[in-house]
Amino acid sequence: MAREAGRGRLRVPVCSPRLGALLWCMVAALMAGCSAAPDDPAAASPAPRVAPVRVEVVPLRDSDAPCGLFIAHDLPHTTRSATRIPALYESNGAGLAIGDLDGDGDQDIVLANLAGANTLLWNEGDLRFRAEPLGEGRVRGLTMVDVDGDGWLDIVGTRQFEKPVWWRNTGVDGAGRFEERALPDVHNWFYAHTWADLDGDGDLDLIAASYDTEIQKQQGLIFQYRGGGVGVFVYERRGAAYVAHRLTDQADALAIALPDLNGDGRRDIWVANDFNRPDGAWLQGGGIGEWTPFALPERISENPMSLDVGDVDNDGTSELFAADMKPVRKDEATMARWLPAMRRLTKPLTSADPQYAENMLLVRGADGRWRNEAYERRIDATGWSWSGVFGDLDRDGWLDLYVVNGMIAAGLLDYLPGSELVEENVVLRNTGNGRFTMAPEWGLGVSRSGRGMGMADLDGDGDLDIVVNNLMTPAQLFENRLCGGASLLVDLRMPGSANTHAPGAELSLKTSAGAFYRDVRTTSGYLSGATSQVHFGFPAHATLERLEVRWPDGAVSVIESPPRRHRLLIVRP
Repeated sequence: MAREAGRGRLRVPVCSPRLGALLWCMVAALMAGCSAAPDDPAAASPAPRVAPVRVEVVPLRDSDAPCGLFIAHDLPHTTRSATRIPALYESNGAGLAIGDLDGDGDQDIVLANLAGANTLLWNEGDLRFRAEPLGEGRVRGLTMVDVDGDGWLDIVGTRQFEKPVWWRNTGVDGAGRFEERALPDVHNWFYAHTWADLDGDGDLDLIAASYDTEIQKQQGLIFQYRGGGVGVFVYERRGAAYVAHRLTDQADALAIALPDLNGDGRRDIWVANDFNRPDGAWLQGGGIGEWTPFALPERISENPMSLDVGDVDNDGTSELFAADMKPVRKDEATMARWLPAMRRLTKPLTSADPQYAENMLLVRGADGRWRNEAYERRIDATGWSWSGVFGDLDRDGWLDLYVVNGMIAAGLLDYLPGSELVEENVVLRNTGNGRFTMAPEWGLGVSRSGRGMGMADLDGDGDLDIVVNNLMTPAQLFENRLCGGASLLVDLRMPGSANTHAPGAELSLKTSAGAFYRDVRTTSGYLSGATSQVHFGFPAHATLERLEVRWPDGAVSVIESPPRRHRLLIVRP
């Protein structure tokens, strides 16, 4: 097998007789479904289509760093506001996105800015980055998606009081790499956005929502005359343009997630609304323009800043986490810093009110109803929380949770020095049963007023590093030096389709220590684009039995006995 010079990459055709124990044909059991006996109940359901794939295998880097904590590194970027102390809405800060923009296998970073240039950090390996500006600020949220289906990840950002911006990736090195454009037929001012192939036609649709309270403050009476709201939109991709479907005409959206709310295998929509506005949720009907409002659970967050979806108990069903504002400690000094601001921002609690100022972990029960289990799982309070993201940080097979905290706001917090509520970020380790405990020993409890945040393997050693876009202080990269466990990285590609990086794909890794479930998505947490590279951690003693990939169109590929400590590039022609 030929090894590509300089990259250590093995190009592996499926079912090669030279692969021995390292491969990779479609599992026989999958094919057996096509010949089920007539009286077998399973025969009523057609077997999933089998998708042939090509697999390339890249060994992960052996780290010579000593075991220990996460190590913090400052990044050459500071998100700033237009004033020395941010005003209330400027205090929301900005997000980031992570992905492989140049196709070299390394994860690059883009950091948004409110006042000043956005920063693109090209990953040159070994945690070395080359910085260059990417347009001017007033950018809120970022995603990396292949908008035009040419195989290159583009960058899309939502902007204050402007329609979204699209930096098209030309694939050409140098100053002409990115062309700044507008998304065709997307004309509204949006705050949060995400992407998915909602209608199963092979291309990516855009889901976007506004933050009406901020727009109203900027426009005043003009906003009321124009109807008093922008709302939530689904933009269906049709060829080179988009067709808008409006779900509601009002929103204060800080985050959007796409869970399967009713267990029918389709992506639904959940919008987290700020300022006491109840969240919005919609079930997908038979077509992309057919959406039905979903009845919210009995208990939801009051001012959720962040959403993330993950299978925290490894049962094959994902939970939904919403981050809100609730102090970790209740001592007198803490409450003195919190209470004046909370009295202004939260409404009096009544028995009939489903909204509570605290984190929620919504779990779908066997009866199909969603219930809050944040108390039982011990993640109801993490501080004045912004981005909260799941990831297996210690590589034991269980999703942990990291939440970034802090608040700076003129007017709201003037009773505090610098108008700033200084709080540490919080990391919670999954104890192995879907419950969590604080893990301050991991060294992630910094206090720089974090906003956007993402996780990815940034140095190619198989563990998840963390990037945080702070407000008014330099952004940080936290290098993961925890030891233990093992890992597998997976990149999916669908060249020739309009969904080249396969958002919406679902993966399950079957091992001797249990099964672990992940998916490919475009966003997680607060205003932040998630990498399309999938990370699996698992116990060091576990034997990998098979990796199953369910592609966005429902077709299935199975990789038998995948190798430990490797990155798999799985290409579906």
